[in-house]
Amino acid sequence: MPSLFDPVRAGDLQLPNRIVMAPLTRNRAPNAVPTPLMAQYYAQRASAGLLVSEGTAVSQQGQGYADVPGLYGREQLQAWRGVTDAVHQRGGRIVTQLWHVGRVSHVDLQPGGQPPVAPSAIAAKTKTYLVRDGAGAFVETSVPRALAAAELPGIVDDFARAARQARDTAGFDGVEVHAANGYLLDQFLKRGANQRADAYGGSIENRARLLLEVLRAVVDAVGGGVTGVRLSPVTPANDIHDPDPQPLFEHVLRELAPLGLAYVHVIEGATGGPRELAERPFDYAALQRAYRAAGGRGAWMVNNGYERGLAEQALDQGADLVAFGRSYIANPDLVERLRSGAALNTPDRTTFYGGGAQGYTDYPTLDRQRA
Repeated sequence: MPSLFDPVRAGDLQLPNRIVMAPLTRNRAPNAVPTPLMAQYYAQRASAGLLVSEGTAVSQQGQGYADVPGLYGREQLQAWRGVTDAVHQRGGRIVTQLWHVGRVSHVDLQPGGQPPVAPSAIAAKTKTYLVRDGAGAFVETSVPRALAAAELPGIVDDFARAARQARDTAGFDGVEVHAANGYLLDQFLKRGANQRADAYGGSIENRARLLLEVLRAVVDAVGGGVTGVRLSPVTPANDIHDPDPQPLFEHVLRELAPLGLAYVHVIEGATGGPRELAERPFDYAALQRAYRAAGGRGAWMVNNGYERGLAEQALDQGADLVAFGRSYIANPDLVERLRSGAALNTPDRTTFYGGGAQGYTDYPTLDRQRA
């Protein structure tokens, strides 16, 4: 039976253990520029087999929350280099999560105060995070406009360009395309958000088209061996839904299989919530079988509500990597705590979004607690 602490290969990435720090939005990058505090935060967690950065916008249009980082400006890229250097100095490996939020945004965050964009002009019944007069608050998202088909190649190019710059300039070891949690690529996949009548709407093949174009462009830019993808077949996050996700996602995985991806990152159930949803049943084992049968060899990463016992069970059932989210917020040395069975620090929810070092870089490690 494989252990969480065994090494594993994910495409071109050789990882010392199977524990992954999941992407976690923390809203601590003013003007979309990473800070030295962020470098400290990620470096503290470098013992993970792999770090996945917080969602990082591929363009200003792709930004959906205040003070999240970007990959579309020179200052941003240079600042990210400080983060990746700090992680590498600690012996870690880090990939960036390429993000376009689509309709989950607000006019205050968009270029020129324009509406957010989406596959169809359907507002998401969810909230985003703004900073006004120095204070952060959650507000309703703005009504989006539908993207014209002629605009979609530009979005594909934004993902490819961001991937290339992430590798060449910012120093990331790889990239993860965010196609989950009700953001733009997930919006195109699912019928609740996509009511288009063109080549990007209607059939499964059409709704999957943009995601596949993005992944192929990113792989062309940086190589499949350093590219991952994140999917969430049934999560209701950000008001997203599809009445028949099983054939949709099995089609997606069969199409992704030939790309030689480093890994596939699957959120099971509701993001940050129940792992199984009675009203949205889904067979994750069948999804993995569809990927393998089509020739997919990338590592299989599972995510949502994992602790050590459940994680080891997942590895025994065919997973290669297990992503941990909230437990990584409060436990920079999570690998050692899981290995030794030590108690975990409790995260302070009031400091999840925005702020400074408190609740970010000040959680104690086992060494500090024992001193």
